[in-house]
Amino acid sequence: MTISKTKSSFYRRLYVAWLIDSATANSVPELMAATGMPRRTAQDTLAALADLDIDCRFAQESGERHNAGRYRIHDWGAVDPRWIERHLPKIKETLGYP
Repeated sequence: MTISKTKSSFYRRLYVAWLIDSATANSVPELMAATGMPRRTAQDTLAALADLDIDCRFAQESGERHNAGRYRIHDWGAVDPRWIERHLPKIKETLGYP
C-alpha cells in the first residue's frame, strides 16, 4: 500500500503526540524505541507538532542536566485525541509501526 508523504507525516505527528500524552513515550529516546524512527526524525516530528496547533512542551526534570526531562501535551488544538485512540491500529499499520 502506497501512502502520500502528507498522510504519513500527518499520521506520524498524531501518533507521536498520542505517545507523549499517554505517557507511553515522552522523550526522544523513548519515541525512537517505540517507533523505530531515527533521532532526527523524532526531533523533527516533535518540532512539527506546532504546525498542527498541538502545544507540546519540554519540561526539564529538576536537578538534571543535559536536557533530561519529558515532553508534555498542553493543548491539542483542533485535534481530537479520542479520534487518534479509535484509529490507532490503522495509524500504526499505515506507518508500519509495531
